[in-house]
Amino acid sequence: MPILALDHVQLAIPAGGEPEARAFLVDLLGMEEVPRPEPLAGRGGGWFRAGAVSLHLGVDPDFRPARKAHPALVVSDLAALCARLEQAGHAVRQGEDLPGIVRAFTHDPFGNRIELMQRA
Repeated sequence: MPILALDHVQLAIPAGGEPEARAFLVDLLGMEEVPRPEPLAGRGGGWFRAGAVSLHLGVDPDFRPARKAHPALVVSDLAALCARLEQAGHAVRQGEDLPGIVRAFTHDPFGNRIELMQRA
């Protein structure tokens, strides 16, 4: 039984962090918030999507940011996105480039690590 695809990545956020998460994911990264199925509605957090990429947020009452584990998001204009993040007060650190890939790292408003990649 081979694995066919990755459906989504989930990051934890602290209780009450949804407005900050929306501002970061929608306003800065350009994702859209999508409704969750009825059985999952009302739990806090949220579901976000950009094309085929899905990112779910779950409220963790014992929240600790993911400093090493992270999603890696492929973007079309890394320089422009990094500038937008920095203008909004999010520090960006350039990563070591890999063959054919330029990388940078930032953190969401809660300290979760986010990798940003652009194919060269």
